[in-house]
Amino acid sequence: MAKFYVKSGNFRITINAADAEKAALWAVHKVMEQVLPFQDNSDTNPYQKGANCLKDGLMVLGESISISEVGFESSSQIELDTLELQTHWHQLTIALSRLESMILTRGGDERSLLSVVG
Repeated sequence: MAKFYVKSGNFRITINAADAEKAALWAVHKVMEQVLPFQDNSDTNPYQKGANCLKDGLMVLGESISISEVGFESSSQIELDTLELQTHWHQLTIALSRLESMILTRGGDERSLLSVVG
């Protein structure tokens, strides 16, 4: 995996990912998880998330996301459209949610997972 420097709006993060688009998708996820409920941070209720945003500052993406393997201010960065990435991220989260529901509906054992995945 390569190291990517991702920036957009007031958000900057360094991410190890297989490619630039996956790094950008992870950045979108990190920004979205500050306001949306996810299973991995279910201990935080909406009021705590709001307080954290006020205390730490809200991470906001710009119209595009810049990705580079060299650094945040590199001239070799690529630009990806934030709305397109957010749409792709949304589609992935829906697919994962449906897969999780299918696994839980079928009992959650290994054979059930294999029948869902193919």
